[in-house]
Amino acid sequence: MTIRRLRTLVAIAEAETFSAAADIVHVTHAAVSQQMQALESDLGVELFNRDTRTPQLTPIARQIVVKARNLISDYDNLVPSILNDGGLSGTISLGVLRTTLTGLTPRAMAELKSNYPYIGLHIRPGLTSSLLAEVERGNLDAAITSKPHLLPAGVVFRELAREPMQLIAAIEEPIEDPVELLKIRPFIRFDRTAVVGTLIENWIMAHRIQVNETMELDSPEAISSMVHANLGVSIVPDLAVKPQDAVPVKRLNLGSDAPFRTLGFVHQENQLKMQALDELFRALTKVISIASRNKPIENL
Repeated sequence: MTIRRLRTLVAIAEAETFSAAADIVHVTHAAVSQQMQALESDLGVELFNRDTRTPQLTPIARQIVVKARNLISDYDNLVPSILNDGGLSGTISLGVLRTTLTGLTPRAMAELKSNYPYIGLHIRPGLTSSLLAEVERGNLDAAITSKPHLLPAGVVFRELAREPMQLIAAIEEPIEDPVELLKIRPFIRFDRTAVVGTLIENWIMAHRIQVNETMELDSPEAISSMVHANLGVSIVPDLAVKPQDAVPVKRLNLGSDAPFRTLGFVHQENQLKMQALDELFRALTKVISIASRNKPIENL
């Protein structure tokens, strides 16, 4: 029995199919099957009911998965717990929103590494819902997410910033009224499966604005590029930390009732890497504070 095989078993339990689990653990479908056959041989029990079209975990396998999660967590945190350094010389697996990949995330990581050069960082982008699930399962140490309506049990949310939504249009756009622009220009929508996309959709519906949707994208860089090319207008967060090479677009305030995204740092309550996560949180807040002080007056 190996940690690798236990990781694969847990991945199957979470993904529910061998193929999806193979993507999670980065091996082929055939390798997953071979690992599970070897694990069954090691343990001397049947882990799957193979009479069904998709192999299902047996009751004993589900009990083993619960224990396996604890074993994997203990294994991953073995060295930090012994050294009592909170993981300051280990690796942090961090999930991040794509909207932070070119601004907040790289600057905060640089700040952290300047103080703790022996910390390794593994970055995984995703949406809030998937990142929260990975934190809950222990597959990620922490994540930068939007504040969800409901947090998983045992997961804490530490606020970083509030980012109001704003309308963006091409620089040469002469109209200054965001509501009028939404009514007459093509609308480039932010992915509705994301928390930000839901906030935007709710605001549009509350104002009874009929938009002419032309595309729906999950990349803020792609949205800005489309707007810059005068292919439409969009609503996006006014990022707390903007990319240094941001595409130039016109930015218009949506008014006093503009929705906002609450950006935060999430992790499990009981973390052996807590000291490292606290230092990462401090790096994030420092970068946001500096960006806020340097923010142009016209955007305040």
